[in-house]
Order: sequence, then structure tokens, then C-alpha cells
Amino acid sequence: MASLKDVKTKIGGVKKTSQITSAMNMVAAARLRGAQQKMEDFRPYTEKFNQAMTNLSANMESGQFPLMEIREVQTVEIVIITSDRGLCGSFNANILKAAEKLMVRYEAEGKKVSLVCVGKKGNAYFKKRGTVRKAYTDIMGSFQMFNARSIAQDIAANFLAAESDKVHVIYGKFQSVAVQRPEVEVLLPVQPEASGSDEAAETGAAAGDYIYEPSPTEIMDVLLPLYMNVMIYHAMLETGASEHAARMTAMDNATRACRDMIHDLTLLYNKARQAGITAELMDIVGGAEALKG
Repeated sequence: MASLKDVKTKIGGVKKTSQITSAMNMVAAARLRGAQQKMEDFRPYTEKFNQAMTNLSANMESGQFPLMEIREVQTVEIVIITSDRGLCGSFNANILKAAEKLMVRYEAEGKKVSLVCVGKKGNAYFKKRGTVRKAYTDIMGSFQMFNARSIAQDIAANFLAAESDKVHVIYGKFQSVAVQRPEVEVLLPVQPEASGSDEAAETGAAAGDYIYEPSPTEIMDVLLPLYMNVMIYHAMLETGASEHAARMTAMDNATRACRDMIHDLTLLYNKARQAGITAELMDIVGGAEALKG
């Protein structure tokens, strides 16, 4: 059995760890409120932007704009958005697993895969494979729209230069404080939407026609680059909020584990202390019996 001093030292160490994890839980909760608010404020803008793109691109040909050009896929680029810091449970691991699964699928089809890693964790994981074309680190803690713009411009320029034929983005989608799941979306080429929806066709509702000034073509020339910025920024906001939620949950679980360990170590300490007391009593009784003899 461990000595009383060893057990007492372990209890003290676990208590200090519990204080650290509890403090990190509170910090993550405070940061989550701000990140979640920014994400929820941006979601309606993203949805309306997508609706506008859907209306404008209805019945347009896929090759009418460079960013909508559909080519035979030889090279695939995957934009992986993770956090810069760890201690957030399996959040980053799930994103990396989804990215690796997508990579393996394309490589099995004989396609070349390149990566753009946003966040330290993704870059650290994939840089050993030599497939990282570009990495953006130390920005997930305090990113702004200009960060998303620079990433989007680089991805679009690579696509326009025919260095990539298809671009995916993988990020952590915030569903609730307890649930964050990897999301895989096609970023490029931008796919035109057919006019009218399936629901409208089923219900017999007429699709509305809009008159645009200037022409839809001129508007699309401006909106397509902005669409890239919006999608990247949206993915970064989702990942940022998901990171704080995952870290809050992980630190809460760690604090509970520390409490369980303290409880178990306290029982062990009491057993060791009782064993020591019993041994001392046996020595006293043995000595008294010896004196009587």
C-alpha cells in the first residue's frame, strides 16, 4: 500500500489540476458566449447570401463564370479548418478524421490531393505527409473578415490557375453546446441552382422571377468572390464557437474526473492511515503483553 505522504501528495496534485480545469472551463464558457453570438448573428446573412446566389445563378451555365467552371477532376484541394489550441476533447480529431477519410477516397480514385490548413492542429497533423500547400496558423484565436478574404483569394487563385479542379471545405459545425460535428461542403466550383425548387414543383407554387439592375451576369461577377469570403468566414465562425463549446465540455469532464480521483485517493489515504494506526496499536499491545510475561 502507498505511504501516507505519497497519497497526500497525489491528492494535492489532483486538487491543483481540478482548479486549473475548472478555471479553463469558466474561461471557455465566457469566450463561447461571444463566439456563439457572432456565429448566430452571421448565420442569417449567410443564408440570405445563399438565397441571392441561388436566384441569380438559376438556369446559368456552369462555365459562364470562371469560379463556376466544371472540369474533369484531377486535383482536389481540401480546406481544413481546425483550432490553434488543444484541450478540447475529440473536436479536432473528428475534423482530421473526416479530412483523412476524404483524402483516402480521392487518392484511391487516382486523384492528387492538396491541403490548405487553417489552424495549428490541422497543419501539425498533415504537414508530415507533405500534402499541405499552404497553412494559416495563429489566426483562429482572433480572426476577422480580412483573414477569410485572404484565404478565399488564395483558394480562388489556385482554382483559376487550374492547380485544383475541385475544392472542399471541412470545419466543425456548431449544433449545440454539447454537439459539434464535422461538416464537409463543396466550395468550388460554385454550382448553379435550377430555377424553382422541388417543393414548389410538388405543391404547384410558381417560382418568382426577379428583375435585376444591373444584369445578373454583372452582379454575379461581383458576388462570386464575395461568396467565397462569406463561406470561409462562416466556416471559421462555426469552428471557433465549436472549439470553445468542446473545450468547455472537456474541462467540465476533466474537473469531474478529478473529483472522482480525489474521492478514491481520500479513501486510499484513510485506509493507509487506518492500517498505520492498527499497526501501532498492535505494537503497543504486543509490548504490553511482553511486559506482563
